[in-house]
Amino acid sequence: MSIKQRGSGWSIKLVYNLYKLFGYTFIYYLMYPVSYFYYLKAKDVKEALSIYYQQIGQEFTPKVHHEHLRHFAICMCDRFVSSISPEHYNFDIENADELQNNLQKGGILLLSHYGGWASSANCFGSLNLKINIVMQEVLMQGIKDIENSIKSKKESYIHIIDTKKGGITVTLEIANALSANELVAMMGDRATSDKGKKGVLFFGKEGYFNKNPFEIAYKMDKPLISLFISYVKPQCYKIDYIKLAMNKECRMDEEVNRCMKIYANRFEMNINNYPQGWFNFYDFWEK
Repeated sequence: MSIKQRGSGWSIKLVYNLYKLFGYTFIYYLMYPVSYFYYLKAKDVKEALSIYYQQIGQEFTPKVHHEHLRHFAICMCDRFVSSISPEHYNFDIENADELQNNLQKGGILLLSHYGGWASSANCFGSLNLKINIVMQEVLMQGIKDIENSIKSKKESYIHIIDTKKGGITVTLEIANALSANELVAMMGDRATSDKGKKGVLFFGKEGYFNKNPFEIAYKMDKPLISLFISYVKPQCYKIDYIKLAMNKECRMDEEVNRCMKIYANRFEMNINNYPQGWFNFYDFWEK
């Protein structure tokens, strides 16, 4: 499955420079006309969002359409702005001390294309933890150049494990990181290959999640910590989490099924509370 990259290097660079000149309030309100442009232009996104809102049982109106795109635009901006000024962001973490304890032990950090997942890494800066993010480096060169030009604390503790390197290399990097009790972050809501997809009941219909992090957690006997980073208001996010532990006395397929259902059920809860926070702009339920 190929997912089209949203945003462009020149537009993000423009917003980045405007932030440095005029501050956050300016670019926050700038996202209204920017998102309206994509509201008019991105017909495929409108079709995908229409399917999404129908599936979750909520009304899809032009206002909802525009607000969803605006939330995406804000979270995309926050990805870069939080790298420059992490101190201006508030991440309200449920049971923060307990989460910190779990993170210090290492394991798999289960993320989703939801809310401010890309910005949230900045809130872990003070924990001095190394986070290995397993992802396909599909960013446009212009966007990459901006990220590379931003000097921040996160450079020292975030490492990208690029899935384009190939299966054996990626597997070894993940295994080495987990053996060293580091965090390995993986996306649970989007598989990078058909082989990694697994259907799970999601809002009454089978949706296709990424089973790889669950299988790795079982094989490496590591816990899964699933984070949901919900956008609440400007520069403020709420972080909810659940810890999933695999029972090695049960078969792998049974435990993977059980934990994926728990993850999907919790994901449903977050989407019901913050429906405009999920940024998978394709038909998630189409096999």
